[in-house]
This record gives sequence, C-alpha cells and structure tokens, in this order.
Amino acid sequence: MPDGLSDSPTESDFLVKKRIRFSRPSPALAIACIALFVAMGGVSYGVATGSIDSREIKDGSIRNKDFKAGTLRGKDAKPDSFGGKAIKESTLEAPRWALINAAGAIEKQTGGFTAVDCYRTNANCYIDAGENVTNNGVFAEINASNTAGSRLNGETGTAPCGLVSVNCVPPGTETPNIIVVAPRNSDGSATTASNRFRFYVYVTGSENK
Repeated sequence: MPDGLSDSPTESDFLVKKRIRFSRPSPALAIACIALFVAMGGVSYGVATGSIDSREIKDGSIRNKDFKAGTLRGKDAKPDSFGGKAIKESTLEAPRWALINAAGAIEKQTGGFTAVDCYRTNANCYIDAGENVTNNGVFAEINASNTAGSRLNGETGTAPCGLVSVNCVPPGTETPNIIVVAPRNSDGSATTASNRFRFYVYVTGSENK
C-alpha cells in the first residue's frame, strides 16, 4: 500500500456512511411518488373495486339490453326522473271495463265481455269476462248522471262465480269466467224494470290486454 494511505476508515468516511444510512426522503419526493402511483394505478384500482361513476360512462352508451332482467328497482331511480315519454303505455295494466245499460245489455266495453243473463232469472246480472277472474280484482259502480230522470243513488255488489262462497243460479254460470253483479236500491231492495240503472263492471290485473 502506498505510503501515506491507510486502510482504516477515517472520520470523514464514517460521517458520509452515517449520512447515507440515515437519510430520509423529503416531503416533496414522497408527494411525487404518491402522485405517480395514483396516475399509474388509480384507474385500474377503481375498475377492480367497482367504483366506476357516471363520469366514466359515455352518454347513450348503456342500453336496456345491458341490464339483467329484474336488477333495476324503483328505489334505483331518482324521484321524478321518469317523464311520461319514458313509459310505454302498452306495458301499463289498465283495468278492463264494460258499461251495462238499464236493460241489461252491454253498451260500451274495452273488449272481451259478454252479457250472459241480466235480470231474466233473478234481479242480478251475470257477465262473462272472457277470462278466469278468481285471482283478479272485480268491482262495479253506478253510472250516475244529473240529467232529468237519472238515478243519483243505489248500490252494487260484485263477485266471481265458481267460488265456494258464491252461488250463481242461472245454468252454466258456475264458472270462474262469470261475474255476478247485484244492483240494488239504497235500502238494499232489488231493482225492478222501472228503476234499474246503468253500471260499470271492472276487472283489474287482467291477462287479456
């Protein structure tokens, strides 16, 4: 070894090693590293955890076919976010109805109703709804008006025939397609030819649209 040189560490060597060994990254370096991590891996992390928001979806890019049937509920929609144009009218379950006149004939209807026996056998009106109505809603109401001679009072009772609790008298009416309507005066007495009134009969939850 050349003269004047020593293989023993000097005090300056010790200070340099100590400085390197215990030095810490500056705050600026730490922030730069975090920013780099977010820039390189932040999007991938968001996709992996399902945290995609509306900013990452192009308008009009999601269609009805992209949703699994039954996955969207009413709670998923923002209140008042659907206007009338967003609803297809053919998908709405509007009730079916028929208007029966005082003579027991169908005057108007949405379709599928047939008068079977109105006031011939008894004071009731039996109407074929064209479908099984035992699991549907059925009801009737008086068609009141304020013209001269019109009825402004009265009541009706309605039920599907073919049930254990309902006895439909005319032959062939003990079937689940038949609705019996019992028009009555306000005191509960049966109506007659001189005081019968027009009424509507309705079927809700119908399969015949």
